[in-house]
Amino acid sequence: MKIIIAEPTGLCFGVKRAITTLEEALKRFGRVYALGSPIHNPQEIERLENFGLAVVHEPSGVPEGAVSFVRAHGVTPEIFAALRERSANIIDGTCPFVKNAQERAKTLSQEGYIVIILGDVSHPEVRGIVGCVSGEVHVLSGAAEITEQFRGKRCGILSQTTQRVETFAALVAGFVSTTPEIKVYNTICRATLARQQSVRRLAGEAEGIIVLGGKNSANTRKLAEIGAVSGVPTLWIEHAGELERSWVRDKRAIGIAAGGSTPDWLMKELIQKLKMM
Repeated sequence: MKIIIAEPTGLCFGVKRAITTLEEALKRFGRVYALGSPIHNPQEIERLENFGLAVVHEPSGVPEGAVSFVRAHGVTPEIFAALRERSANIIDGTCPFVKNAQERAKTLSQEGYIVIILGDVSHPEVRGIVGCVSGEVHVLSGAAEITEQFRGKRCGILSQTTQRVETFAALVAGFVSTTPEIKVYNTICRATLARQQSVRRLAGEAEGIIVLGGKNSANTRKLAEIGAVSGVPTLWIEHAGELERSWVRDKRAIGIAAGGSTPDWLMKELIQKLKMM
């Protein structure tokens, strides 16, 4: 059996930066409180918890004077301010691409545009971007959600950083036919685009694609969707222990793609297990 690794794949710049920053903070302070999961990978979070990471869900969960960590997905300005009041030290692990999306949304709002965000309304990154908007804002999951309420309005459009480029392009095209003025910022991060394209290439080489990453990871979900749409049998797992021999049987070439929040050690475990099958 041939194993084909997607290129590029695995940890993206923003997540790698967040993990490195957090590891350094844990070595220095021993105990660090993260507001929400720092990255969307349960296995990596468990590893970091063994070094002193504590995940809380509200600023009030950070003890007075403790060290807090802002995850790669970012937070709203209000939450950042609440953390500042409680923390002796705030370590900002927000991905630079997410910060860019936040700034773009803020600028569009200040310029008088209705802000349209392509994304998952419940995702922490999207909540953080929405929190930077001072005026009207809507979160849409695709072009099908464009309604008459936007007709004749000035709309500014951007995207959650991990969305599929095809979905974003369709959304923009939908607004072109309904609104007199649109301003568009493509805030899908380059690392996300590169990983999506790598899965499309795998589909032309492999008889099966394994997508490795947290089930709570938006960017990993998009990779699995691309694999499934390609028509090649696609399996989404979080770790090697979920892979069954029956799925691999009779496949001469297996492609592996990992989400942007999937650490290298999980990739190595999966490759080792495949080699033993």
